Amino acid sequence: MADPGRMSDLGVGAQHAGEPPLAVIDVDGVVADVRHRLRFLRALPGDWEAFFAAADVDPPLVEGVELVRTLARDHEVIWLTGRPERSRAATERWLRAQGLPVGELRMRPDADRRPGRIFKRSELRRLGSRRRVAVVVDDDPAVVELLRADGWPVLRADWLAYEPTLGNAQNEEGRT
Repeated sequence: MADPGRMSDLGVGAQHAGEPPLAVIDVDGVVADVRHRLRFLRALPGDWEAFFAAADVDPPLVEGVELVRTLARDHEVIWLTGRPERSRAATERWLRAQGLPVGELRMRPDADRRPGRIFKRSELRRLGSRRRVAVVVDDDPAVVELLRADGWPVLRADWLAYEPTLGNAQNEEGRT
């Protein structure tokens, strides 16, 4: 894992006086353990409503929670998740319950079925056009690869083994 103390040296985008750099953080697989919900996606077709309805009881991932708390000391935390907009209230409640900053939360529009990596790339470009992005934290190898290729400073959240079921959901079905 990268040293959070050095992350202020990284970054893409304009830095405006008095504004802290951005730390752009994914939710699922970074701070939220989704393994208990994957059973809803293993059958075909996946039960997406049940998958998202169970998100409010995700166990926290200690490594990710600690990293975000560290970053929040000198970065503005922006959440960038492939979760659908309809799960906003539950996601915000969950973040608050973990003692995490609940600032800007960028979520996939309910009808958006682009692969997760494409959705996140688009949102990151919008963020980076107005603010300096010091670090992006994501667990999805496809997202990490694409964003690194674009020149973003990405930290791969590798404290939870990446689940192929989730990869299919994020990149093939455009659901999370």
